[in-house]
Amino acid sequence: MPGQVFAQSHSRLASLAGTKTAEALRTGPKPEAVEAALAWAAGDGNHLLTLADAAYPKALLEIPDPPIALYVKGNPALLARPALALVGSRTGTAQGEANAEAFARSLGEAGLTIISGLALGIDAAAHRGALETAGGTVAVLGTGIDRIYPAANESLTREIAARGALVSEFPLGMPPARHHFPRRNRLIAGLAQGVLVVEATLNSGSLITARLALESGREVFAIPGSIHSPLARGCHHLIREGAKLVETAEDVLEELRARLGNSLPPRPEKPRTRRAAPARRASAPPARLDLPPEACKVLEALGPEPRDIDSLALATGLTVDALNVHLLTLELEGLAARQPGGGFQRLHRPLL
Repeated sequence: MPGQVFAQSHSRLASLAGTKTAEALRTGPKPEAVEAALAWAAGDGNHLLTLADAAYPKALLEIPDPPIALYVKGNPALLARPALALVGSRTGTAQGEANAEAFARSLGEAGLTIISGLALGIDAAAHRGALETAGGTVAVLGTGIDRIYPAANESLTREIAARGALVSEFPLGMPPARHHFPRRNRLIAGLAQGVLVVEATLNSGSLITARLALESGREVFAIPGSIHSPLARGCHHLIREGAKLVETAEDVLEELRARLGNSLPPRPEKPRTRRAAPARRASAPPARLDLPPEACKVLEALGPEPRDIDSLALATGLTVDALNVHLLTLELEGLAARQPGGGFQRLHRPLL
C-alpha cells in the first residue's frame, strides 16, 4: 500500500528502490511539475507510465533503481517486446554506420525491437535501420522528452515518435547534461535482452552500457574491427572479457532464441544444395563494369583498414591528382569512404 511505502525510512527505501527513487519519494515533486506532466500526458501519442501501471516495462523492474515514472511518446507496447540494444560511437566510421543500419534492419525484421540512445553516429544508424521493420525502434533520451537532442537528429526524432517510441525518465524541459547519459544507458541495457556494440573506443559510454547489461544478466555482443582502429578497441576489449564475437545477424539471433524461446521466429533451414560461388581472390572487390579501369585498380588497393594517399599511390602507380579523382568517384558510388585522419577505406556490405 502507498501508506506503507511512505512510512519506511530513507535508508530502507534506498536499499529497496535505489537512492534516487528514495530521495524523490521523500521530497515529492513540485506541484507545477506535476501539472505540466499531466498536461503533456494528455497530448496525442503521449504516455506517462509509473511503477504502478500494468504497462510499465517489466524488464526495468529487474534492474537496480528503476525510474518511478517514464515519459513515452509513441507506441508504449514496444517496451514490452523482445529487444536488442544496438549502440556505438558518436563518431563512427562509414563502414560502422553501414553495419549498424544493416544489422538493425535484419534483426528488426526478425522481430526484435532495436533500442538505442538517439546519439549521432552508430545510434542514429541503428534507429534508421530498424524504423521500417516489424520490430520497430525505441530511442531512450538523456533529456526531457520534449527536448530534441542533438538538433541534427530532429527529423529522425520525429520519425521515431510517429512510428516507434521515445522514452525518458527526466522531467519535461530537462536539458542535456553529462551525468544524464550514464543513467540513460542503464535504461537502454535494462529494456533489452542483449546489447550489441558496433564500434567503440576504450572510454566509450557504450562500454558502460555493456557493463550494465552484464550486471543485469543480459547478453553482450561485439563486432570486431581493425587492430589499427581506435574505434575497434572497445569491441575487442569486450570480446576478451567474454562478449560474443558477432559477424552476422544470425550470430545474435542464435544466442537470443535460447533466452526468448518462441518469442522469435525459428532459425531458417539451410538449403540442401547450393550453387558453388565462382572462385576469386579474397581481396578483390565485386566487379563494377561501369567504373573506369583505373578506379577499379584503386578499389582493389583499398581494404578494410584505412590507407593514406601516399600508400595508395605506391600501390597503384597513379599520381595523387588521379587518385583524388578516382577516390571521389568511389565515394559517390558508395564503395569507399574517407576516414578521420584523411585515410580511405573500402566499404563492404555486412554479411547478414
